[in-house]
Amino acid sequence: MMRSLLLMFGLPLCLASLPLLASDGYVDARLYPDQASGWQRFGDVERALVAGFDDVCGDTFCEGEYYNLQAMRLRCSVERATGHVAHCIWTFAGSNTSVKGDGRIDADLRSYACPLSLAAGTPLETLLQAWEAVPARDSIDVPLPGTSRSVYDGLTECL
Repeated sequence: MMRSLLLMFGLPLCLASLPLLASDGYVDARLYPDQASGWQRFGDVERALVAGFDDVCGDTFCEGEYYNLQAMRLRCSVERATGHVAHCIWTFAGSNTSVKGDGRIDADLRSYACPLSLAAGTPLETLLQAWEAVPARDSIDVPLPGTSRSVYDGLTECL
């Protein structure tokens, strides 16, 4: 009798929890809350940050050996269940080339993965709103929610 009750009620309860288990975890910010809205909105703030980077690059990060640094991709992981950002990394690449006396060209390639200094439990919505609240090129200088540090501050340590 007990076995029948367990099979009758326990199994369906276990099976009912499978979709919840499958939806746990983290997703790319571009896919949160769904791909249609997340992709456009995150892409807009990323373009604004790139514009800010391009404005300051020549006088800061792009002086010296890797003068042609390019912003590659900003990636943030978001906890699907809460909408909180776990981590953000902004990647960059640059090179330095020189022509040798025998005609060969030496290429020195460099890439960087720069973490953003986010406060624990920062909601993606709050982060996006902070970047969207200012003119696009200024978003690189906005303090990240819950901190006194901006994206620019983090890049000066990374690049």
